[in-house]
Amino acid sequence: MLYNSTQNAKEVVSAAQAIAQGISKDGGLFVPQEFPKYDENTFKALLKTDYKGRAKKVFSDFLSDFTEEEINDCVEKAYTAQKFGGENPAPISYCNLDGTTLNILELWHGPTCAFKDMALQILPHLLTKSLKKKYDGKTAVILVATSGDTGKAALEGFKDVDHTKIVVFYPVDGVSPMQKHQMNTQEGSNVRVCAIKGNFDDAQTGVKKIFTTPSVAEKLAENNMLFSSANSINWGRLLPQIVYYISAYCDLVNDGKIELGDKINVVVPTGNFGNILASYYASLMGLPINKFICASNSNNVLTDFIKTGVYDKNRNFYTTISPSMDILVSSNLERLLYKLSGDNDEVTRGWMNALKSEGKYEVSDNVKAVINDRFYGGFCDDKNTEATIHELFEQDKYLCDTHTAVAINVYKQYVEETGDSTPSVIASTASPYKFSKAVLEAVEPNTALPETEFDMVEELHKISGVEVPAPLASLKNKVVRFSDVTEVNAMEDYVLGALGIE
Repeated sequence: MLYNSTQNAKEVVSAAQAIAQGISKDGGLFVPQEFPKYDENTFKALLKTDYKGRAKKVFSDFLSDFTEEEINDCVEKAYTAQKFGGENPAPISYCNLDGTTLNILELWHGPTCAFKDMALQILPHLLTKSLKKKYDGKTAVILVATSGDTGKAALEGFKDVDHTKIVVFYPVDGVSPMQKHQMNTQEGSNVRVCAIKGNFDDAQTGVKKIFTTPSVAEKLAENNMLFSSANSINWGRLLPQIVYYISAYCDLVNDGKIELGDKINVVVPTGNFGNILASYYASLMGLPINKFICASNSNNVLTDFIKTGVYDKNRNFYTTISPSMDILVSSNLERLLYKLSGDNDEVTRGWMNALKSEGKYEVSDNVKAVINDRFYGGFCDDKNTEATIHELFEQDKYLCDTHTAVAINVYKQYVEETGDSTPSVIASTASPYKFSKAVLEAVEPNTALPETEFDMVEELHKISGVEVPAPLASLKNKVVRFSDVTEVNAMEDYVLGALGIE
């Protein structure tokens, strides 16, 4: 299994190289040259095993330069019951809203209470093994731009990991108080956290620029370091996300909700497009998915793109109560467009260059037709997000966070618009306690809000009876370690300073 860049198909690398390097030298993203095919017999075998067994199968098919022992070691260390609160890291809750069954795939039972843990608990193991194969002795500098969840999950995954250093940038006013507190209290001798005066897109653009600046790479090389990434631009971040869609399908079959071979829909609250792309990749492998339902908040650039084929980031940016989706440049869409264009690197490169220079591009009619056929785009503003949280709790006593509520609301729109009754998996991406203020206001609209974030957590617990995840409860008395804030154009200097490089 080899990988090439979406913007230069001639750049061909192994899995270990793709994971260690993170992003192509030309700024493109690494993609597999082919996808393994899973037939009925494959799924019958997967039905009989657990999450770890399913993960080992998927990883072994994509990571051909890793030994069976290496893959087993990565999986066994990543998906422990201690870290995820049970043997199944991604359980499904079956709920009911307005008479419609909701199959909610809970991806937030890991150590930072967000779906990013599903990938970022295993990425450090994949990366350290990749470094030994390709860059033995070098230290990987992990640069992360985060809209809230990736940052903490990456910090937690990489803290004190040998031969790694990690620097996380987040928008100073673009994450929830709980997300900010999680990052700024992070333990570990190899971690740094810095806010930027800008939004997530500014942070992501800044990180990509640092990645692809030759003079910076040369300075790192002189100090026996190299850049890598923990964002979903890294194949080692995206690959683990394929697993939980395949595993969820197996769980639905085993729970008697569907028959093997039945199609499902997938509903994903979408920001950087990695989570929904993983489900699309799973479908290329043989997972029977009927429709990919892409749910956005008021930053609805993806909704408009799916409907029109025009991607236009030249629009107002909104700070919402679902901040992990406050994104106008969805990086992983590039991988989808590469595949839909027939693996055409020249065409993909043209679209991405137009996005950089003009802030917009329009895909071909052929690509539009496929997107219209396979994808549905919808969005939900803050008012309807809060209403959805309230309705689901009132009807079924199920407490969801602000991002999951966006997905549920858009799913309701889809069903009302199409009448499609295909069983659907809804990706639930975070614990409601990571956004306690917004969730509390939604559940009890007329309640007087407590003063502090942790008092809000306690009040929400009293009202809902839903247990507060231990990783969040333990944050209350942690000391803040990081309070740095920088301008976007000073991010490069900050990184070099954090690494002790002049």
